[in-house]
Amino acid sequence: MGAGPRVVDLGERQELVAHVEERHPVHAASQLAIEDPAVELHGLVHVAHLERHVVDADHPGHTRSIGFRVVAAIELERLERRYGERVALGGVSVRVDEGQTLAVLGGNGAGKTTLLRVLAGLLRPHGGTARVLGATLPDERWRLPAQVGYVGHEPLLYRELSGRENLRYHARLHGVAEARVDAVLGEVEMTGRADEPVRDLSKGLVQRLAIARAVLHDPPVLLLDEPRANLDPAAAELVEPLIGRRSGRTRVLVSHDVQGALDESDVSLGLKAGRPVPVDADLYR
Repeated sequence: MGAGPRVVDLGERQELVAHVEERHPVHAASQLAIEDPAVELHGLVHVAHLERHVVDADHPGHTRSIGFRVVAAIELERLERRYGERVALGGVSVRVDEGQTLAVLGGNGAGKTTLLRVLAGLLRPHGGTARVLGATLPDERWRLPAQVGYVGHEPLLYRELSGRENLRYHARLHGVAEARVDAVLGEVEMTGRADEPVRDLSKGLVQRLAIARAVLHDPPVLLLDEPRANLDPAAAELVEPLIGRRSGRTRVLVSHDVQGALDESDVSLGLKAGRPVPVDADLYR
């Protein structure tokens, strides 16, 4: 009687991979039979890059080639996005692990904001692959609102409503307790101005509310497009625990402060005319 299956307990954020050559045939179901004895999997498994990492189980050269790794928080491979004939993003590949910060740098019109909007599920990619917390875009974009916080050029607040009313609205959308609204208002020091219409607030105070909205549902991923714009130094320091490295969240940070962004990032991506380029002296030329 042969040995029983090897039981492997996977964490929620792990995936099964097997390093192989691209020419081998693809059989996704063979992921359970790459090793001898067979592998019995328990837990949530995402198999990355099926066309390269999972092969015919009968191929003699790949016994014991199975391996495991943490699922990337964000993974892009040859991502493309177009506006008509214009390529806004082309050939963008990057991997960001959980808790890391990706700095996205480049001049005006380089594709930085487009990239954030794709990652937020607001724009459809036209080619390549994009995954955020295991959700494949665009097919699984419905999984993102609860997982992603977005701070963009627009605050995404209703101008005629007060800050408190806006946050209560977003709390209902996310199923968040109303007590959380009061908590985040306090964290951005907006409790005393929370009942004024957004239209009557300065740009800096509106930015504080936009940050409060983005973190209201405690998302594990933050997409940040110049998040400290319009904030004075004291306010920028105030929101640091919410959107900075100290937050512990996975972050994609767009900034024109090249050195500052690099100092607080783990991974960097330079963009020029939508194409990935090195982050060097030629980036803004």
